[in-house]
Amino acid sequence: MIYTKNTKKIRVMFTPFRDGLQSAFGGKVRLQDVLPAMEASAKEAGVKHFEFGGGARYQAPYFYLGEDPFEDMKKMREVVGPEPNLQILTRSVSGVTLTTQSLEGLKLQAKLMKEHGTTWDRNFDYMNDVDNLVKTGQPIVDAGMHHQVCVALMGLPFKSDKVHTADFYIDIARRLLDSGIRIDSICLKDASGTCDPKTIYDAAIGIKKMMPPEMPLWLHTHDTASMAVACYMAGIEAGVDGVDLSVRPLASGTVQPDVRSLNHALKGTGYELDIDVSKMQMIEDMLTDLLKDYAFNPATTTPDARVVSFPMPGGAIGPNVHMMVKAGILHRYNDVLAEFPVVVEAGGAWTSVTPGSQQYWLQAFNNVLYGRWEKIEAGFGRAVLGYFGKTPLPPDPEVVNKASEQLGLPVFEGDPLEAAPKNVGPAQKALKERNLEVTEKNTFLVLASMVPGKKMELNEGIRLLTGKSKIDVPLKKKEEPKPVATVAASTNAAPVLTGPITQRCIVSEGGKTRTFMVTVEPTGNPNPAPSAVTAPAPVSAPLASGGTPVYSTFAGQVEVVDIMVHVGDAVTKGQAVAAIEALKTKHDILAPVDGKVTAINVSIGDEVDSSRPILLIA
Repeated sequence: MIYTKNTKKIRVMFTPFRDGLQSAFGGKVRLQDVLPAMEASAKEAGVKHFEFGGGARYQAPYFYLGEDPFEDMKKMREVVGPEPNLQILTRSVSGVTLTTQSLEGLKLQAKLMKEHGTTWDRNFDYMNDVDNLVKTGQPIVDAGMHHQVCVALMGLPFKSDKVHTADFYIDIARRLLDSGIRIDSICLKDASGTCDPKTIYDAAIGIKKMMPPEMPLWLHTHDTASMAVACYMAGIEAGVDGVDLSVRPLASGTVQPDVRSLNHALKGTGYELDIDVSKMQMIEDMLTDLLKDYAFNPATTTPDARVVSFPMPGGAIGPNVHMMVKAGILHRYNDVLAEFPVVVEAGGAWTSVTPGSQQYWLQAFNNVLYGRWEKIEAGFGRAVLGYFGKTPLPPDPEVVNKASEQLGLPVFEGDPLEAAPKNVGPAQKALKERNLEVTEKNTFLVLASMVPGKKMELNEGIRLLTGKSKIDVPLKKKEEPKPVATVAASTNAAPVLTGPITQRCIVSEGGKTRTFMVTVEPTGNPNPAPSAVTAPAPVSAPLASGGTPVYSTFAGQVEVVDIMVHVGDAVTKGQAVAAIEALKTKHDILAPVDGKVTAINVSIGDEVDSSRPILLIA
């Protein structure tokens, strides 16, 4: 049983205001809806260490909320005061983005983060590529932040004694400590909550022996599989100095466990948390009230032991569930999960943490929708080809060949930072072309939103700076009363339905009379049932304006990201005529018939569902 005669304080990094928001809502929570609770956490509960930025809480504010993430960070620093440590999460060669960044871009990132209140930078590499960690850690050191380097953990969904073992993790830490870069602390980071307590205990014991005695060892996990407290207890017994904890309603499930859970587990052991646990009920009450209008999805708040077979981080399950709901395809969730172990093994067993988790997820999604390996997702393909670093295990040669063929890229064995696009110049050029101020912050907002093949008018940085941000806050839907209409005694034409119509229907049969209330909804219901992902209208049913409609292949709301034809163009059946974005990946829309484009009904950036035609072909 865990026990120490000499009382030891365990440091707490409080996560509700970054990881909690990401894991529960994909980061899509307005700052005003959490800021008072963060202030109380610092001033009333004595929290000394917050996670407040980076990860999805860098991009989500301006991708979905119309908020400047740097200004959000600045306001958070103002309310907690100068004393608490404020920590961001960065992704090695990807920084705070999902793609690789140049070293120039990462230096700018570190400078801006420091200027806007950051004191600690937790930096991880999903490949556990030590060279990547050393090179991307240097800008953190140069900016004057606490440099916390991570060893990324994961429980494998298949058997292997070569990777994701205690010895594997100890070796990574050894190479980091021998690299010569300044390291202020080390974190064992399990984003999916799938590493078992024994592996964590053995890894912590081995790493602690190599670390200077003054260097803290931190442990991060999620409660997705209900194992977080057990893992923290194992880590603390092995010498871990700090852990990550949250508070309800932004705790447990896909988030970190509640402070009160671990505090209770540590009773009588000699170990104590370094915050005022008695104030957690007050913080919970504040958050519950502040977030009362938000729709919590059960998939993110409920533990799911299946995660040990599909190691998805809490910070990715939340966004992906929300995106699947919006796209109308949540009914394929279990199919994607079942495909997950296949893509993990074929990819080379990199750690399932952003952007690697998203690459796994999207490839599993593509395998389900299009057939296994028939559509290689760009990020997954670039990962198996070596553009993000060296995979822990060799990827499946067949998948490598398909990725190279479909993406038109060779296998790469060089430095991912050298191969990354140099986006500072193009970002500044885009600002100048739109008469926007070319500052370091504006430059980074644009370059951090740049994705290969994405049109600049859809760049979220440009949208924010021009006041055109897409707003997508996961609020509860308000019930609208449905009108009850009566039918006129006689009409000369069928009524045009603009909304649901409810009317009484009397049926007489065999001497018995029964009364029903029947509701008829018009075609084009804005909330179609997600029973299929294909367009509802048959290709043989042309619209009155003289054309066959071309629909999105997703039942729910998706964004149009490309129109590849013009009115008057001749097209052939199966030709890509448009593209939409679902789950952060591009999907082509194919012409259902031969013919000529007679109308284009949408613009790039519009959101459509499968009831609204994108264009017409006659």
